[in-house]
Amino acid sequence: MHLVTAIRPIAAAAAPKKFAVTCSSCNLREMCLPAGLCAEDLERVENVVYARRRLKRGEVLFQAGAEFGAVYAIRSGFFKSSLLDADGREQVTGFFMGGELLGMDGIGGSHHGSAIALEDSEVCVLPYALIEEMSREIPALQRQLHAVLAREIARDHGVMMLLGSMRAEERLATFLLNLSRRFVRRGYSATEFHLRMTREEIGSYLGLKLETVSRLFSAFQKDGLIEVQQKYVRIRDIAGVERVLAARH
Repeated sequence: MHLVTAIRPIAAAAAPKKFAVTCSSCNLREMCLPAGLCAEDLERVENVVYARRRLKRGEVLFQAGAEFGAVYAIRSGFFKSSLLDADGREQVTGFFMGGELLGMDGIGGSHHGSAIALEDSEVCVLPYALIEEMSREIPALQRQLHAVLAREIARDHGVMMLLGSMRAEERLATFLLNLSRRFVRRGYSATEFHLRMTREEIGSYLGLKLETVSRLFSAFQKDGLIEVQQKYVRIRDIAGVERVLAARH
């Protein structure tokens, strides 16, 4: 499935530079790597953040096969992760928003997939060698790192179940409910949001054809579950969307 959004690599001039970044003042801290740290430990962990990097929509944060050196905490914006198959077609493997970490797939070698900004975004660059070193000194940081890795494994298992055992309607319902929960954690509305990804990218992630995704959005709207205007979505009946999943039991 081909990309609708052109991918533009980051120019060499866009390399991050070291400057002061304060985790303690970040409103996403409780969802990021420093979550749950005491004030003293948080002050030490702030030294892990090397820089901030700003990306334009369509720019690549890291490419598949690139040597792993850092993980990235999303301060603002939205990203997708993806792989290319043998024919050069994209398979979207995830969508990420503020407070979430990117790049954990590369631990131990190189990145398995690419990460691309779906809108103008900003990330904090966290060199992994410094994270490892500091986690040995700060048990709470090590526990949080393990928790992040566990969530990545759980997310991968969830995607496998999504693609392997759910009907098309259940896949879209799961996708919308997942986004809703994640927006709520960030203090946003549970029922109104703008989709940063295209219908084609949603289809790639859910293992559905573009035509099927469009048909499902129309069907959900006809049934009064959602209201759709291009990329704007309002969930009119969140309990009804949940019943789409409950119908399988």
